[in-house]
Amino acid sequence: MSVLEQLKGASVVVADTGDFNAIKEFQPTDATTNPSLILAASKMEQYAALIDQSVAYAKEHASGHQEVLQAAMDRLFVVFGKEILKTIPGRVSTEVDARLSFDTQASIDRALGLIAQYEKEGISKDRILIKLASTWEGIRAAKFLESKHGIHCNMTLLFNFEQAVACAESGVTLISPFVGRIMDWFVKNTDQKAYTRKDDPGVVSVTRIFNYYKKYDYKTQVMAASFRNTEEIKGLVGCDLLTISPALLKQLAAETELAPVVLSTSHAKTLDLPKVSIDEKAFRWALNEDAMATEKLAEGIRNFAKDARTLEKLIEAKI
Repeated sequence: MSVLEQLKGASVVVADTGDFNAIKEFQPTDATTNPSLILAASKMEQYAALIDQSVAYAKEHASGHQEVLQAAMDRLFVVFGKEILKTIPGRVSTEVDARLSFDTQASIDRALGLIAQYEKEGISKDRILIKLASTWEGIRAAKFLESKHGIHCNMTLLFNFEQAVACAESGVTLISPFVGRIMDWFVKNTDQKAYTRKDDPGVVSVTRIFNYYKKYDYKTQVMAASFRNTEEIKGLVGCDLLTISPALLKQLAAETELAPVVLSTSHAKTLDLPKVSIDEKAFRWALNEDAMATEKLAEGIRNFAKDARTLEKLIEAKI
C-alpha cells in the first residue's frame, strides 16, 4: 500500500491545486484554491475559456470598469470551483480577496456574493468552504457567516496557537495552518537549517493545535497545509485533513513505507493542556509577540494580493 493510500485511510486528503487534471489523477476528497493557484491554472491554455466565460458574465451583470473587473474575478473563482466539484465528492475552498483581510463587512459581503453565484449554478453551500485570512477581522467575518448564514469557512494564513483558538471559539468549520511556511521562517531566521518530521516547527505547531482542539471537543477541524516535503506530511498522519500539492501527492503515491497514525483524539484526551480564551486584545498581543506569525501573515496577505492583481491584469486584457 502506498503512503498516499495509507494517508487516505487516516485523514481526508485534499488537492492543493486549481488544475483539474491533477485532481482527477489523485482522486482527493476535497480541493482548495487560492489566488496563486488560480493564477497558475489560468496561464494554462486549456483553461483560457474559463477566463472568457467569466469576462462575458461580468459584462452582463456589472457596469463600470472596476465593477466589471471585480465581477469577472469573483466569477473566475466560481467557475473554477464549479469545474473542480465535478471531479471530487467533497468540497472546494473558494477564497475571498486577500485585500479585504482587514475589513469584516466587505469580507462578509464578498462571501455572500460568491455563495449566491454557486447556488444559482445549483451548487449547495454545503459543498463550498469560504476561505478567509486569519486576521481578527477575518475571524469575525467567519463567525458571522457560520452563525447567521450557515456558510462554512476555511481560515487560511494561520501560523500560531492564538489564531487557532480564536477560530475555534468562533465556531469556524476548519483552519488551514501553514506547516511549510512556518518551517521556512525558522530556517531563515535561526541557526537550525534542517528538521525531521518530529522537530519541524510547523509540524509541532499543528500537533499542538490538533491536540488542543480534540482535548476540548471543538468542532473546528484542522487541515494542515503548505507542505515543503513528504516528511512533514508523515509527521501529521491522522490530522483531520491534509491539503497537498500535486507534486507531493505524486511522491506519496510512489512511496510504500509504513506511515503510522501520529495524531488521534484518544491520545489528545490524555494530555494535560490548560484551557485558554482569546479576545481581541489577547489575539493582537500574541501576534505582536510572535515575530514568525506576524511576518508570515503579512507576507501571505501581500503575496495573495499580488497574485490577485496579476490575475486582474490577465482579465483586464480580455475586457
